[in-house]
Amino acid sequence: MSSVQQTKPKDAILRRRAIIDRAQVQEKLARAFLRSSSPQRARAEILEILKESQAQGRAEIQRRFEGGASGRATAQSLCFLADQLLRLVYDHVTKDLFPLHNPSMAERLALVAVGGYGRGELAPYSDIDILFLHSYKPAPRSEQVVEATLYFLWDLGFKVGHATRSIDECLRQARADTTIATSLLESRYLWGEQKLFLELRQRYGSEVREGRSATFIEDKLAERDRRHQRHGEGSRYVLEPNIKESKGGLRDLHTLFWLAKFVYGVDEVSRLMALGVFSKAEVRRFAKALDFFWTLRCQLHYLTGRAEERLTFDLQQQIAPLMGYTDHGGASAVERFMKHYFLMAKEVGALTRIFCAQLEAEHARRSRFRLLSANGRRRQVSGFRLDGDRLSVKGPEVFHAKPLELLRIFRVAQQRELDIHPQTLRWITRSLRLVDKELRQEPKANAVFLDILAGRDDPEPALRRMNEAGVFGRFVPEFGRVVSQMQFNMYHHYTVDEHTIFALGILYDIEQGQLAEELPIVSEIVGKVLSRRVLYMAVLLHDIAKGRRADHSVEGAKIAHKLCPRFGFSEEETETVAWLVLQHLRMSDTAFKRDIEDPQTIQDFAELVQSVERLRLLLVLTVVDIRAVGPRTWSAWKAALLRELYWRTEEVLTGGLVTEGRDRRVEQAKQALAERLGHWPAEEVTQHLARGYPNYWLSLDLETHVRHAELVREAEAAGRSLTVDTRVDSYRGVTEVTIYTPDHAGLFSRMAGALAVAGTSVEGARIITLSNGMALDIFYVHDAAGGPLRDPQRLERLRETVARTLTGSLKPAQELRKLASPIPSRLDVFKVSPRVLIDNKASRRHTVVEVNGRDRPGLLYSVTQVLTRQNLIIDSAKITTFGERAVDSFYVHDVLGSKIEDEAKLKRLRQRLLEALETPAGTGDALVRRRVTPRGRAVRRAESRRRLADAGQA
Repeated sequence: MSSVQQTKPKDAILRRRAIIDRAQVQEKLARAFLRSSSPQRARAEILEILKESQAQGRAEIQRRFEGGASGRATAQSLCFLADQLLRLVYDHVTKDLFPLHNPSMAERLALVAVGGYGRGELAPYSDIDILFLHSYKPAPRSEQVVEATLYFLWDLGFKVGHATRSIDECLRQARADTTIATSLLESRYLWGEQKLFLELRQRYGSEVREGRSATFIEDKLAERDRRHQRHGEGSRYVLEPNIKESKGGLRDLHTLFWLAKFVYGVDEVSRLMALGVFSKAEVRRFAKALDFFWTLRCQLHYLTGRAEERLTFDLQQQIAPLMGYTDHGGASAVERFMKHYFLMAKEVGALTRIFCAQLEAEHARRSRFRLLSANGRRRQVSGFRLDGDRLSVKGPEVFHAKPLELLRIFRVAQQRELDIHPQTLRWITRSLRLVDKELRQEPKANAVFLDILAGRDDPEPALRRMNEAGVFGRFVPEFGRVVSQMQFNMYHHYTVDEHTIFALGILYDIEQGQLAEELPIVSEIVGKVLSRRVLYMAVLLHDIAKGRRADHSVEGAKIAHKLCPRFGFSEEETETVAWLVLQHLRMSDTAFKRDIEDPQTIQDFAELVQSVERLRLLLVLTVVDIRAVGPRTWSAWKAALLRELYWRTEEVLTGGLVTEGRDRRVEQAKQALAERLGHWPAEEVTQHLARGYPNYWLSLDLETHVRHAELVREAEAAGRSLTVDTRVDSYRGVTEVTIYTPDHAGLFSRMAGALAVAGTSVEGARIITLSNGMALDIFYVHDAAGGPLRDPQRLERLRETVARTLTGSLKPAQELRKLASPIPSRLDVFKVSPRVLIDNKASRRHTVVEVNGRDRPGLLYSVTQVLTRQNLIIDSAKITTFGERAVDSFYVHDVLGSKIEDEAKLKRLRQRLLEALETPAGTGDALVRRRVTPRGRAVRRAESRRRLADAGQA
C-alpha cells in the first residue's frame, strides 16, 4: 500500500463501553484465572465471562439497530465487539497460558483481520477471517497460541476462517491468486506484533499492487461476471435475490471499493472525489446504497437467526414493514419495498459503469472490438464520436446545447449496432434534468423515440440501455412509474419494466423469423399486420399502469389515449392501441378458461374483436406478453389453445363457416397420419382413423397422433384394460403420461386423485374419449422441483398408483390426508382469496363454473368431488395456473342436460366449492398442482341423451 494507515470504520461507534468495556472484562478474567484451582476450572469460568460479555454486547447492538441505528453502524459495532473479544482471548492465551517475557522474532505473532472483517464491517451472523502472521517460520509456541486462540473463538460461537502464514507466503500467494490479494487488500491490524503487519502492508504495496492494476481489474470484473451468472443468470431483477452476491448487490459495491483501493490506494470512497473519479453526488449515492444493503442484510440476519443472504418471498413480506414500507397507492408494502430494492440494484449498476469508465480512461483499456480508422483517428458517426466500437461525445456540453442528442445517441447506437461509452452514459445520467416537458413535447424527439421503438432495428438493447441510464423513464414518465415495479406473486418473474422491454425484444424476434419454428402461426401472422407501430406501442403500454389502485388494463387504455397523439398517432391508431391495452388479457382468458369448442365462446369473442386486423394484433400481443412473463410460462399446450381460438374466430370474422374450416383441418390431420402409418394394413388404418372425434385430430400434433396409434394398436392386440405410457418431453421440460383405459363414470375424479397421490404436478392435460368408448388421456407432469420425472422407479410407482386408483384398491382422499406438502414454507406467504364465479350466459348449453383459489395438492380432486356430489355432469374443463393462483373452469349441466338455474342449488354449489378451495387443516399450502382435465365429452353426451330419453318415457 502507498499508505500504512489501517482501514477504520467510517462511522463513529457511540458509547462503545456500553457494548463492551474491555478493561473491565480483562480485570474479571485476571481475577478468575488467579483464584481458579486448575487450568480447566479457569478456562470454564473465563469462557463464561466472555460469553456473558459477548451476549450483552450483541443484545445492546441489536437493541440499537431495532431503535433505528443504521445497518453500517450495526456492522461496525459488531466488528468492534469481535475485535475486543479477540484481543481479550489473545491476551489471556499469550500472557496467562503461554507467557513469554522476551519472545524471539520467530515467536512473535500479529493478529490481522482480513476480508470483510478487515474492512471493519461484520453482519450479525457472518464469519470472521483472521490471519495469524509470523515472520518466517512459526515457533512451537506460536502454534500453541494459534490453537488455543481458535478453540476459544469456536467455543464463543464464532465461525472463523483462518490462516497462519509468513509475510513472504502471504505476498507469494497474493501475486498468484487474486482472491488472496483481495483478502489482504482489506487487512487490518488487530493485536500482537504490529511491526509484522506494517511490513506486510508496505511490501504488499510494492510487491503486489505496483504495476498490476490492469490485471487486478480484469480478474475482479471477470470474477464479478461469473458471480452474476451463478446468482440470477446475470440479471439484477431476480425474484428472490441474494442481496450479497446477486447483480447489483452488496458484493458489487465491495468490488468497486476493492478496485478503488487497489488502483488508487484510497481507504474511503469519498477520497475518489479528489481524484475526479466520483462526484460528490455519486459518493452520496454510493453511501446511500451501502447503507440500504447493510440495513437489509442486518434485518435478514436478525430475523432468521442465521447468516441468511437470500431475500426469499416470505422474508420479503416480513422485512418490508421493518424497513419502513407500508401499503400505499395501490401497491402493497412488499411491492414498494422490492421496487426500492431493484432501484438500488440499478443504482449500483450505474455507479459501476461510472467507475469502470474512469478506469478505462486512465488505463487506456481497449474494448473487445475496435473500429478505428486506418490512420487511427476518431471517426464521426452521425454527429457523434466513435471511440472504438462505442459512441461518445466531446463532453456534457453537447447535451446541454442540444437536449435532443440525449435521445438521438441511442437511436444511432441502435442503427449501427454500437455500444455507448460508459463516460458518455455518465454524462447522460447527469443531464437527465434536460429531459423535461419541453423535450417531451418536441415532435423531433418523439419521432426519434418512435424510431427506436418501432423502427426496423431491434428495440430491446436500445430501450434497456435507455432505461439503465434513466432516459426512458424521464421521457415517458408513465413508464418511469413502473421502473423496478415488482409484482408480488409466483407468476411474474421480472419487474414490469424488464418484462415490457423483454416483450418488445420477443416481438422483434418474431418479426425477424427467429421464432418461426416455435411460433409458426404468429410468425406468419405478424407479417400481415397493417400497422407495426400500433403493435409496438401496444406492447410498450400493455402493463404501464401496473401498481395502481384501479384495473391496470383500464388505466393503461387511458394512458394510451394520452400518449399516442404525442407520438404522432392518428385518432384511429390511438383507438386501436387503447383497445389492445384494454383487452390484452381477453384472448388468453378465453383460450385458457373457456371451452373454445362451444360456439357461444367463439361468437362472443368474435363480437369483442370485430375485425381480423384486431384479431391478429391481439394474438401477437398475447403471445409476446406470455412469453415475456418468465421461463417455463409459455408452452406448446398454450400455443395450441391460442392457435385454435384464432382460427375459429378468424373463420367467423371472414364470413366462413367454422364447421367447414374445421372439417378441412380434420381431414388434413387424418391424411397426414395415414401417410405415416403406411406400414399398417389399410383396414387397420381406416379403423383407427374412425376412432377419433374431430377435437382429437385438431388438438394434437402429428407426432402425438403417431404415438397414440401405435399405443392403441398394441393395447388392443394384447387385450389390456389399462395402458400407462411415459415419455420425457425435453422441449416442455415435463414428462408426458398417456393413459388408455375404458371410459366410465367417476374416471375424472379418480384420475385427479391418482395424480395427486403420485406426487406429480400436472402442467397440462388433454382428456379424450374415442368412439370405441376408451379414454385416451394425456398428462404433462413434473415433480415438486419443476423438472420432468425420469427415475424409472418413480415412474413405475406412478403407473401402479393409477392402476390401484382405477381398480378401487387405493382411496385418494385417505392418501392425500397423509401427504405433507413438499413445497418450502417460504412460499406460504402467497395468499389467494377463494372465489367462485357461475356464468349462465357464456354458453348456450352449459353453466360455466369458474373457481379461483390458492394452488395446493389435491385441489382439483376436491373441487371435482363437489361437482360430482352435486350430481353435475362435466362436459369440459380448462385447468390453468398463474403462479400460486389456480383458475379452473368447468362446463357443466345436470342429469337432464339443462343448465343449473335454480338459485338455491347455485347458492349451495357456490358454498360447497368455496369450502373445497380452502386449505385443508393440517396439510399446509403448496404451489404444486395435482390436477387433470375432464375426460372426453362423447360419453357424457351419450349418457345425457340416454337420461333424457328415460325421463321422456317416464
